[in-house]
Amino acid sequence: MDEQARPSRRMCGAAAAYYLAVESYPEYRQGQRAVEIDTAERLAAGPEALIPAEPITIPVVVHVVYNDESENISDDQIESQISVLNQDYSGTNPNTSNVPSVWQGFIGDTNIRFALASEDPEGNDTTGITRTPTDVTEFFIDDSVKSAETGGVDPWDPDRFANAWVCNLAGGLLGFAIFPGGPPEIDGVVILNTAFGATGTAARPYNGGQTATHEFGHYLNLYHIWHPDNACSDGDEVADTPNQAGPNFTAPAFPHVTCGNGPNGDMFMNYMDYVEDADMFMFTPQQAARMLATLQGPRSGLSQA
Repeated sequence: MDEQARPSRRMCGAAAAYYLAVESYPEYRQGQRAVEIDTAERLAAGPEALIPAEPITIPVVVHVVYNDESENISDDQIESQISVLNQDYSGTNPNTSNVPSVWQGFIGDTNIRFALASEDPEGNDTTGITRTPTDVTEFFIDDSVKSAETGGVDPWDPDRFANAWVCNLAGGLLGFAIFPGGPPEIDGVVILNTAFGATGTAARPYNGGQTATHEFGHYLNLYHIWHPDNACSDGDEVADTPNQAGPNFTAPAFPHVTCGNGPNGDMFMNYMDYVEDADMFMFTPQQAARMLATLQGPRSGLSQA
């Protein structure tokens, strides 16, 4: 991808991908409602009841789909992404020191970890990485990268593996994800190859690996921290993230006040906002609880793998 084609600001296609998918899979909408009911029931017991005795490790398979050899990212780049995910989800991102003091107490371990799969769906040894050449020069949010018939690669069993497709994305997108409750044939996350990992071809300002952190948040049932349709109202189903008017881009200065949410303003450094990688570095305790509820509910198969 040339320099001019790189996204100038964060764009996540999760919401658009959802609305597109429900047109083809009407049952997706009902599936997500069922997930929300299950999540609410689990959260009602209190966040402490969701904390596992040991962190839950999600087995990940990374499907590299490339048209040009430069898009066939290295094992090192992929491994750097797994390291970043574990750093971010354990609350050890070194940039957490930049979290404003009012929210320093929110920083913690989500008790979620990631590892490249060591066995494939048939039980054979694997690196957790697949590599597929394609004639397709760029993919869209229509999920075509998730099917061999349309130039991509079919997912591994989504009940047992978190599928991540890495490819060239069109339209300035950095990535998108499928929320739990969706069709198994499209389940997983998709990440732009120059926004995946923290080395190799990862390009500034999205070379910290936080795009995957953001998209796996959606995969584990987190929403963006602003309401997409009703600004200044609670749209993420999480009580400890302040309401805000909309997404924040690039690198805002604290405090950035919207919706009368002063004096602290927007929690723009949250992984579920739209700032640059170097400026997003926290989940909240209730976001962590929501993800753990998902791993004990609709995505419980991942913890059994």
